[in-house]
Amino acid sequence: MSFLLVAPIILPMLSALTGLLLRNSMPAQRSLSLVGPLTIAISGLWLLIVAENDGIQAMTLGAWPAPFGIVLVADHFSAFMLTVAGLVSLAAIIYSFAVLHERNIRFGHYSAVNLMLAGVAGAFLTGDMFNLFVWFELMLIASFVLLALGGGRRRIEGSVKYVAINLVSSAFFLAGVGILYAITGTLNMADISVKIGEVDNQGLVTVTAMFFIVSFGLKSAAFPLFFWLPASYHTPSIEVTALFSGLLTKVGVYALLRVFTLIFWNDVDFTHTLIMVIAGFTMVIGVIGAVAQYDYRRLLSFHIVSQIGYMLMGLSIFTPAAIAGAILFMAHNMLVKTSLFLVGGVLAHYSGTESLSRMGGIYRSRPFLAGLFAIAALSLAGLPPSSGFISKLALVRAGIDAEDYAIIGVSLGVSLFTMYSMVKIWNSAFWRPLPENAPRSVPSLRELRPIEQALMMGPIILLIGLSVVLGFVAQPVLEIATTAADSLIDRSGYVDAVLGASR
Repeated sequence: MSFLLVAPIILPMLSALTGLLLRNSMPAQRSLSLVGPLTIAISGLWLLIVAENDGIQAMTLGAWPAPFGIVLVADHFSAFMLTVAGLVSLAAIIYSFAVLHERNIRFGHYSAVNLMLAGVAGAFLTGDMFNLFVWFELMLIASFVLLALGGGRRRIEGSVKYVAINLVSSAFFLAGVGILYAITGTLNMADISVKIGEVDNQGLVTVTAMFFIVSFGLKSAAFPLFFWLPASYHTPSIEVTALFSGLLTKVGVYALLRVFTLIFWNDVDFTHTLIMVIAGFTMVIGVIGAVAQYDYRRLLSFHIVSQIGYMLMGLSIFTPAAIAGAILFMAHNMLVKTSLFLVGGVLAHYSGTESLSRMGGIYRSRPFLAGLFAIAALSLAGLPPSSGFISKLALVRAGIDAEDYAIIGVSLGVSLFTMYSMVKIWNSAFWRPLPENAPRSVPSLRELRPIEQALMMGPIILLIGLSVVLGFVAQPVLEIATTAADSLIDRSGYVDAVLGASR
């Protein structure tokens, strides 16, 4: 069982290092690129089954007992997130086989991807606050490489903005970790959860919580700290944007859910009310930004921001049903958002542009692609019986039970504007005739070879197919999310699994 906990971290790292040594071998690069996502998906699914049958799994490294040693923990929440992250990254990497330039591969693209995935897995599995910081920094370094790889003014500018803002986030994170250690004498999350209630100055605990709201708010692109995302996510190649959209901000949300259920439970009336206000503004500002855009990727980038608000809504209501809805919404969004960006890549190939004002006629020439977009777009907007509808319904029902009607009203209104922006893409890119100013002699406007079609369309079909299944067979997944939410609200199971014999 210990291997299952370390494999999602160690194997992607080994794959990254091996890839650097074999950087001139394209077959080796592509084979090694699959190690990370496959390991994470398989380990996550296996750990989910084990957690269901045998409870939360924990191990300490180096034979140091908790809370002194480095701890890895897998509960329903972390195992579920690992599984979905593995599937999303697998789809994005397979898609990249058709479009990624050999130069970028030789410069370490897939090694950077595997290092980023090791950071993602480490963030999901760590039971230690300082190591959570370390895994975030590994993700930051690897994602900076992916943003900047290939050069060009636009990419460098976007990557500099991305890194600068995330360094600010890291500073707040490290300051918060330092204060937590000063007031509790430990960095083990389970141990902090026990000792935080014994701190005499609970006002200082609440102040410390603000450091983490700022840090994780920046990393998840929540209001008012979201501005870096639309300024940087449209700059790299489309498969990198798809990978980022499915993973990076969701790790920030994961950290918020973990920390503000396990550690900062002492002043819920203040901290979670603040999170609810942030959630509402995140939804509204994000969707307003999306409605104003006429660039496909910029529009979807603003929707990343808007959808983060729904996840924070579940945390802010702070009931098991609401948090289960947030977890289900995270899975839905990871699948659908990644697929929409990948659809955008195919759309840009055939259109020669990402500007909606210069697209048109795709429905007539590529009806299957149009159908895939329609399914994903309707799910993002939350129309029944999609996974978006099921997850939003779970959040709304939890809000009604908690009598938080204001945030419910905001979430429903934002869904209408989300639908409007999806219809705008449909009308501009798929339905109307090709406009006069559309590119007509662009080198990329060629018919894809069968292998390229399979590599580009296969991952899109996989992700949209999983989202459809999630909509029609939501009950088993909702049960997993509910179990995960119960263990987040009731901290005793996590604490006992980690501290166990040390208590």
